[in-house]
Amino acid sequence: MLTPATAAQRDDTDRWAPQPPAALTRQLEAADDGPPRTVGLLDLRFAPISGATRVTRQFQRTPLYIFHPIYLDPGRPGMAFVYLQHQGDGMLSGDRYRMDFEVGAGAEVHLTTQAATKIYRMESGYAAQLVNLTAGAGSLVEYLPDPVIPYRHSRFVGQLDLTAHPQATVLLAETLLPGRVARGEWHAYDLYHATTRIRRPDGRQVAADTLSFGGGYDRADTPARLGVHGVHAAFFALAPHERTRGLHAALLACLDESEDVVAGVSALPFDAGLLTRILGPSSIPVRRALHAAWDTARRHLTGSPAPDLRKG
Repeated sequence: MLTPATAAQRDDTDRWAPQPPAALTRQLEAADDGPPRTVGLLDLRFAPISGATRVTRQFQRTPLYIFHPIYLDPGRPGMAFVYLQHQGDGMLSGDRYRMDFEVGAGAEVHLTTQAATKIYRMESGYAAQLVNLTAGAGSLVEYLPDPVIPYRHSRFVGQLDLTAHPQATVLLAETLLPGRVARGEWHAYDLYHATTRIRRPDGRQVAADTLSFGGGYDRADTPARLGVHGVHAAFFALAPHERTRGLHAALLACLDESEDVVAGVSALPFDAGLLTRILGPSSIPVRRALHAAWDTARRHLTGSPAPDLRKG
């Protein structure tokens, strides 16, 4: 359990919740409808115990929660697969979520969601989510949530802070869908602002990647941004430099075989790893390309293929 002081600090959303861009802060504050509607908390620590990775610390406050980890990878039988659960159907105006994941040295963890994250229409305010992820020396961490679906006139601010040891292997991804296409939504949200920051344990920043779209502020479907491509995915592969040799070519080769997408692979600063960006017309080809990139990186860096996540 969290200590009372720590719990009080985590209730103080003004202290930790990610903020919208400065250009929009005053506008959103003026339209805000008071204190946070829901504060969801999830705090997990993982460590290797007797040949398998176990949860050694767990604190959760609904609507965020988890069930017991499962072990479904025959190639890595000690790897813990954790499905992040959400009690409810999506995020509403004023919701503030915080998830802290500490993966200890030598631990192996796969974190994913049970389903896509829906951001509902908002008359005022915005929803915010902070994810703090720490990967210790020699750990293997995969953070591959399902896509985010921002509805018409929704507002979302997200931040993922990854602190990765230079000897850790980390695979993480984020996917943005254009909304409910069947209802005519095509990036019709008012704000989607999501930042991924990667640091070393000494605090040195390795990279930062931000998507900032929305309404009249910065439309996603302009030629300088996503253009005609409705779906965006980013995939990060971090590992010691000597183990990433040849991965750039392998990722390009697998993505060249992916139909109906455009993709590129670039090196992260300080030889930290690679970033793959994938654009496509709909979720299906982008999901297939993202899975191919994950499988390729996993085989190259760990020697094990991507397992079946049993999501149906």
